[in-house]
Amino acid sequence: MTTLPTLSSFRRVVVKVGSSLLVDQARGAVKRAWLSALADDIAGLHSEGKDVLVVSSGSIALGRAVLKLPRGALKLEDSQAAAAVGQIALARTWSKVLSDRGITAGQILVTLHDTEERRRYLNARETLARLMAYRAVPVINENDTVATSEIRYGDNDRLAARVATMASADLLVLLSDIDGLYTAPPHLDPAAKLIPVVPRVTAEVEAMAGGAASEFSRGGMTTKIEAAKITTTGGAHMVIADGRVDHPIRRIAAGANCTWFLTPSNPVTARKKWIAGSLEPRGTVHVDAGAARALFSGRSLLPAGVTRVEGAFERGDCVLLRDATGGEIGRGLVAYDAGEAAQLVGRKSGDIEALLGVPGRAEMIHRDDMALAGEG
Repeated sequence: MTTLPTLSSFRRVVVKVGSSLLVDQARGAVKRAWLSALADDIAGLHSEGKDVLVVSSGSIALGRAVLKLPRGALKLEDSQAAAAVGQIALARTWSKVLSDRGITAGQILVTLHDTEERRRYLNARETLARLMAYRAVPVINENDTVATSEIRYGDNDRLAARVATMASADLLVLLSDIDGLYTAPPHLDPAAKLIPVVPRVTAEVEAMAGGAASEFSRGGMTTKIEAAKITTTGGAHMVIADGRVDHPIRRIAAGANCTWFLTPSNPVTARKKWIAGSLEPRGTVHVDAGAARALFSGRSLLPAGVTRVEGAFERGDCVLLRDATGGEIGRGLVAYDAGEAAQLVGRKSGDIEALLGVPGRAEMIHRDDMALAGEG
């Protein structure tokens, strides 16, 4: 029998909160008591030294109430207007409820391109990392004020999965209006049974998914299964749990009904496999013998160890790493454009600002953005 994970074993957790959980549909206002209980749960994880990120819907639901927009589907421009108003309220709400527990919140608004285009991906990833280094809790939402029907995620389940992968989280918690995946939609089939663990997302698992249950929610079980595929491929576990109750995260820890989606990997190895096998190299960075030894001992690549660069790559592109003999020793996502990298060849990291005119990252390629031969 498969052993279920425990919350205490995770170091970086993404919590996804949907509009239907956060916003009272009748009043168009935040469910204060429920959010307070969830914030206690988040503070509990935070006090244990875990990194916590929140992916929160709710800006459109809050904004439409302020603007007195009608119930039902909105035109794109009305959704964007509602989001512009609601994002202010949503950010203020999260900032206040976390601040009351001694935690700093940081708002991040993203679009699809921010996680799909590597330059933006690196920027967003580094911002998340810096916020967590300061022990802040990033609160992330899709930027509905500029997203269009062609580029938007359409739901925050998949957005949360992308964020979990981007942040190298090892757990994604999807709080939902259902307590997990059932063998069939339970509102249609009284005999449907909860599935406590899904070792791998198969075609049979995908066939069990139903549609969205709430007018305030753009997602349903189908999008949650898609999120599970993204998350587990990225090396993180995912759990779907009932978010309608008070202290939903504590209830997961206590063994409440939920569905765990397991990954055979971890965020580091999954990321390295992605870099090594899924990206087309745009250039080459040659390193000296000392730098090569440092890389295999777990260090990042500093400009001082680079002997020359080749190609027309841009920041965030994948490049080949070659040692002094010309042999390929790995691949990585480079932190500088080719022109900038050429200026930094052989120079100390402390010289970067003088050479480029602006402060830059100390590493040419960070260890987390590198896959060396023999890894994974």
